[in-house]
Amino acid sequence: MAELTSIKNIGPAFAASLKSVGIGTVEQLRTLGADAAYIKLLEGGSKPHFIAYYVLHMALQGRPWNDCKGAEKTALRERFDKIKAGRFDEGRSELEQFLDRIGVIAAGK
Repeated sequence: MAELTSIKNIGPAFAASLKSVGIGTVEQLRTLGADAAYIKLLEGGSKPHFIAYYVLHMALQGRPWNDCKGAEKTALRERFDKIKAGRFDEGRSELEQFLDRIGVIAAGK
């Protein structure tokens, strides 16, 4: 069973977050996939943040986190927005939601 930190882009803090929601190995993460793993993080109390979402996608592809650009990034943003819509945006003002969408603030700040 490979450690989560053996995957590019997943450091000790991200690995700890994944472990806190029951994802403790690379195999478990790959089986779940990025979307399901990210939903588990949100359900476990993590605040929605687009960068964390696409970093997870890049990590599972073995790509650098900053390799996500253009149409691919736009498509991931649309998927991210659908995942967090409704229940994961509760309690945030319209301004905070907008600032998060454009990447000015981290969700929940």
